[in-house]
Amino acid sequence: MKPAHQFPAALLSRIEDAGLNASAPPQQRWIDGWLVRFSPGKAKRARCINAVAPGHLTLEQKLALCRSVFREAGLPLVVRITPFSQPVDLDHRLAALGLESIDDTRVMVCTDLHDQERVGWPEGVTLQRLGHSAFAQTVGQLRGSPIAQQRAHAQRLELSPVPFEGWAVRRVLDSSVIACGQFALEADLVGLYDVFTVQHERRQGWSRRLCMHLLQQAVRQGARAAYLQVDAGNSQARSVYRRLRFDDAYAYHYRAAPGDA
Repeated sequence: MKPAHQFPAALLSRIEDAGLNASAPPQQRWIDGWLVRFSPGKAKRARCINAVAPGHLTLEQKLALCRSVFREAGLPLVVRITPFSQPVDLDHRLAALGLESIDDTRVMVCTDLHDQERVGWPEGVTLQRLGHSAFAQTVGQLRGSPIAQQRAHAQRLELSPVPFEGWAVRRVLDSSVIACGQFALEADLVGLYDVFTVQHERRQGWSRRLCMHLLQQAVRQGARAAYLQVDAGNSQARSVYRRLRFDDAYAYHYRAAPGDA
C-alpha cells in the first residue's frame, strides 16, 4: 500500500472530513467528542461511531452512552477506526474489550484528474442521470437490499449536506441497468460512491467507463482531486481504480461485538 505520508497530511484530513460529510444521515448526534450515527440503512459509515475527538469521559462511560443510542435504534454498536480516531490507542483498547475487527477498507486517492482518457461507449447503451430516490432504489435493487434500507439511503441522499449526482448505464433495447454510480462534490474534492455493476455484466469495462464519466462530470464542476472507499479484498475493483490513477492513501476498519454489524 502506498504510505499515507506520500500524500499531504492536509489533503488526507480534508478527504476524511469529506467522507464524513458525504455519509451524514439525519440520525446522528455527538457524544463527548464522538460522532454517533444510527441510520437504518445498509452503509456502516452511516450507522457507526466516528471517534473524532478525545472528549473527557472514560472509554467505558462513552461506550455505555453509545450503546443506549444504538439499542434504542435497534442497531448493533459499531466503531469505525481510522488513522484519525481518538484516542490514538482506541483500536487496541476496543480489541481488549472483545470487539472484533471487520471490513478492512482502503481509501484511495487520485490527485491527477486532468487529461483523463475520453469515455467510449458502445452502441446499444445509454446514460441516464437519476434523482436521489431513483438512484437509491436502483442500486438497492441491484444489491438486493430490503426496502427499509433503500428508503434510508434515499433519505440520506436527499438530506445530504453535500450534493450527490447519480447515473445509470442502461441497455437501450430493454432499459435494463448494467451499472450505476454516483459522486459527491465538496469544494474541489469529489468522492465516488455506490459504483455497482450487475453480476453477469462484470469484467467488460462498464465500471471503468462509468467512473471516468463521473470524474469528468465532477471536473467540469470544479473537482481537482478524487477519493473513494473500497473493500481491501476487492482486487477486481481496486485494479479498475488503479487504472484510473487512484492510489491507496490510508486504511480503516470497524470494531463490533462478535456476530454483530
